[in-house]
Amino acid sequence: MKLLRTQLPPLNALVIFEAAGRLASFTRAAEELNMTQAAVSYGVKQLEAALAVDLFRREHQRVRLTEDGRRYHQDVTLALEHIRRSTETLRRSQSGTHVTLSCSTAFASWWMLPRLAQFRLDNPGIDLRLQTTDKDIDLDAEGVSLGIRRGDGRFLGLDAVKMVDEAIIPVCSPAYIERAGPIASVADLKRQRLIHLDEPFRPRPNWADYFRAAGVPADRDQAGLHLNDYALVVGAALEGQGIALGWRHQTDHLVARGLLTHPIDQPWITGLAFHIVWPHGIILAPEAEIVRDWLAGNPPIPAPSWPVSRDTR
Repeated sequence: MKLLRTQLPPLNALVIFEAAGRLASFTRAAEELNMTQAAVSYGVKQLEAALAVDLFRREHQRVRLTEDGRRYHQDVTLALEHIRRSTETLRRSQSGTHVTLSCSTAFASWWMLPRLAQFRLDNPGIDLRLQTTDKDIDLDAEGVSLGIRRGDGRFLGLDAVKMVDEAIIPVCSPAYIERAGPIASVADLKRQRLIHLDEPFRPRPNWADYFRAAGVPADRDQAGLHLNDYALVVGAALEGQGIALGWRHQTDHLVARGLLTHPIDQPWITGLAFHIVWPHGIILAPEAEIVRDWLAGNPPIPAPSWPVSRDTR
């Protein structure tokens, strides 16, 4: 360790060098590090003196990394990032039993909440907190333990475990079917009042995609009820406002309870899936691992623990 101390330059100089090289500016590096421009310039000169190498070319109102500086900057960046991630892992492991799950409002409402009581019974010592968002956030930057993502399992900067395959099938309330009458084919759906999800941030299949997957030409006119949140779409279907696309992992329990029904039994298996994700390279805290594995098991919704009232008249 004594030899290592004499061979390495000051850590503060390396931090200054990383920022200055990344931003290609001593002034901007000073602003980011809350230092003076003179302090940044001194830190770089101190590092160059220790290495006996010019790391920057000083030009009029700008600086550029030399070839030696560029190679050294890559190594320094990787080393500092590794230290940062290791530090974050240690902090998370010491943060207690708090686990945050980032997900859509619909997932929280129609998948998580019906299972939340069972989760607490299975994991009484874990404080699981749901953070609903209308877009996929940067988990690492926000300090969030886990997230839910739709895709093929390959997510930039994230590790992933599959939770459930994506399967989509039309759903509506029994009352709507009573009014509309039987529906014999997918093509018949085009004559019904359709509820559309106009998702503003996350890419999601729509009715045109469903029709094309079933081999039915899609109309250009997407008439019907348009909503921008899937929790509202399911709510509108429950209220008898029309027929919606049902993501089965969120709506099957509503069908099982008789609150929704399938106007036609033709599911679409898209080939994608919903995954539990976390920042790449992060060693999850034990509590976060438990939550991840519990979610990946896609546990069934428990039967109601309260007695079902019966009409004895």
